[in-house]
Amino acid sequence: MKRWLALGVIMLISIVVVAYETNASNRNFFLPDPLGGQKVVIDAGHGGQDGGASKGEVIEKDITLAIAQHVAKELKKKGATVVMTRTQDGDVIDEHAPSEKFGTMRERKKQDIFLRKDIVEKEKPDIFITIHANAIPETKWRGAQVFYHKEGHAESELLAKNIQESIRTNLKNTDREALSIKQIYLLKKVEVPAALVETGFISNDEERALLTDKKYQEKMGDAIVEGIEAFLLAKIE
Repeated sequence: MKRWLALGVIMLISIVVVAYETNASNRNFFLPDPLGGQKVVIDAGHGGQDGGASKGEVIEKDITLAIAQHVAKELKKKGATVVMTRTQDGDVIDEHAPSEKFGTMRERKKQDIFLRKDIVEKEKPDIFITIHANAIPETKWRGAQVFYHKEGHAESELLAKNIQESIRTNLKNTDREALSIKQIYLLKKVEVPAALVETGFISNDEERALLTDKKYQEKMGDAIVEGIEAFLLAKIE
């Protein structure tokens, strides 16, 4: 009897060792996902006929989608549930309401914004992030900047500041600070903490080169994720 008991113990230990070695590289074997239970809606700005800002062949909608996709991927790795308002080149209407027709581009853009808001209302996330890139006539301006709406959710300012601080710390190429902005309908109307990330200026030659570089897009995405994580973990604690 003792012999069989000893063999059973040895077999159990062997199974535990194999399981440990198989999963030792996976932190989730020991720890819960840091953002498990959290939901984030990620909005890649513009899309389709609405390309957003541009300089030559560089178009904002392509940059925002690439960065948004990376942000979504990394948030999922941390256990968050992620909803993207668009996952393709087209606008949100192309993806969610393709049968809708509009008489003018202006009307389509307006309804596209309303649809993004409707997605947030339907999904009821913990936070909402919309990703953009800037362009102005003067080429000297550069630097990523995060915005929130003073009349939006009370925690939007803290969310924006967490993301801005992460971008400053990780990318080390901007001294900008998070600011309130009045013109952005989505930031005001969604009923969750919300921030708009202007990832840089397409109109600046150096920054345009960075924004079209895959590695830099991933670095920007990682910085955004770190800021989101800092905000959400502070709320959980």
